[in-house]
Amino acid sequence: MSDTVQSLEELGAAIGQGDGAEGSAAPVHVQKLDAHGRAYATGKRKDAVARVWVKPGTGRITVNKKTYEAYFARPVLQMVIRQPLLIAARDTQYDIVATVSGGGLSGQAGAVRHGISKALTYYEPELRKVLKSVGFLTRDSRVVERKKYGKRKARRSFQFSKR
Repeated sequence: MSDTVQSLEELGAAIGQGDGAEGSAAPVHVQKLDAHGRAYATGKRKDAVARVWVKPGTGRITVNKKTYEAYFARPVLQMVIRQPLLIAARDTQYDIVATVSGGGLSGQAGAVRHGISKALTYYEPELRKVLKSVGFLTRDSRVVERKKYGKRKARRSFQFSKR
């Protein structure tokens, strides 16, 4: 209490950071597994929420107890789900189980992709740099704007007629 700090260097030494080299180290990401040896993550997109489990396997992807080809019939949505695995070159190394609810099919596919990306980084932390550089770990926060009173939709007005 009796010591007064005269400069920023003294403040850093008083706090215990010294020259700042120890305090500015990048965070170390560690493997996060449950009792069954699986990595779990939650992915979100629009109103859809996907719970995703990743475990070593042969490359099977199950969404709501169906194969992902049966659940997402459109090839574009199937491609969206496989993107994190293809970029990380792990498409035949992991079995993925996902339960998804809310939103439409496009939002659900985006939520599953987000969840797979997060779960892969929990299982293999060294994949974080690859998936983050492509943007798969960023939660797309765009949601539908609410309808306002006096409007037909969020911003669309009713048709105007002079007579």
